[in-house]
Amino acid sequence: MVDPEEQRARYVTNSDGAPPLPPPGGYRGARRTPDPGAIAAQNAVATIETPKQPANAVGWIALVSGILFAVILLGTFLAGGTDTIYGVTMLALQLIVLGVAVAALITRRGRSLGAVALSIALLFNTATVGAMGAVQTSASGSYEGRKTEEQKHAEAYPGVKGTSNSDVLAQPSLEQVRESSDAALAEIKDRLSEEFGYTWAKAGDEDLRPERNGYGGESMLVQYTSQKWGTNEPVQDYDRKLEVMDVIDEVLAAHDMWGIISLNDASSGLDESMLEKLYGSADPRTQDVWEWYSDDYPGPRRFYATIYDTSHDETGDFTASREAQAARTGEPVEGLQIMFLAPELLSDADRAEFEQRIEEYPGY
Repeated sequence: MVDPEEQRARYVTNSDGAPPLPPPGGYRGARRTPDPGAIAAQNAVATIETPKQPANAVGWIALVSGILFAVILLGTFLAGGTDTIYGVTMLALQLIVLGVAVAALITRRGRSLGAVALSIALLFNTATVGAMGAVQTSASGSYEGRKTEEQKHAEAYPGVKGTSNSDVLAQPSLEQVRESSDAALAEIKDRLSEEFGYTWAKAGDEDLRPERNGYGGESMLVQYTSQKWGTNEPVQDYDRKLEVMDVIDEVLAAHDMWGIISLNDASSGLDESMLEKLYGSADPRTQDVWEWYSDDYPGPRRFYATIYDTSHDETGDFTASREAQAARTGEPVEGLQIMFLAPELLSDADRAEFEQRIEEYPGY
């Protein structure tokens, strides 16, 4: 019988109990750990054998086209040609550049340059650069565009298209209209204060607005709006309203104005739906607004008398709108307001210059 300890010692000290060596070539199906050095060598060889291909012609064409288009747009913008940027030619060029960039993206060798070209085309396009040009033009006031010298000359016309220059010179000047209007307003206020006890508050300042000349520019004439005055007290009774208008009519007649007429009743020629829209009702007895008018035709003066009456406001909308207006201007919420307006007036100070400049426009 073999001693177990002796057998164990023999197995440890000798190779009798070791696993057998693998057969030549290794076991069938055994997994091998790859050699990192061999893998690196194989990759290096593969890199040497397959060099990176250069971009194709389509990619370069797309890139150059995008850059040139951006340069053209920026040059036009700096030159102030906003009209040119939005022209048909520039839009067509943009579509061509976009088409070439998309074509380059489809090809493998032109994809990277096509992406760059597309980015340039999207960044510098007619909409973006044109908007920048419009903002610059608005800020500087230079709306020259493609105007001819003849158009620029007409734009500086000192008169108003369709208005006789001889009539402009023959009618009262700005200063004369201002003087006569102020005098009539003062007398109206005095008469109404004397007869009805009304007190007055300023409802608007005098305003002078340049008249357009009809050729794209401003004339030397102005539209005059007098100071506007309003009663601090409401005028709500129907008969009282008629009495107030009668007094105004008497004063206007003394200042060479035609008889005052109502714009808020059926005699104005407006149908009931329009009267309701403009004045709150077709019936003058329940209207929110009364508006009466006079002028000194063929003179330039136009007179307006307006009564705001919140006592018929069932919804509260009219009262709210009047309160908002009063908050903006400081005028009374309701009551009578009076004012003059006169278009196309020439100042005495500009008369000599107007006569001189108008000589440059025969036939206008």
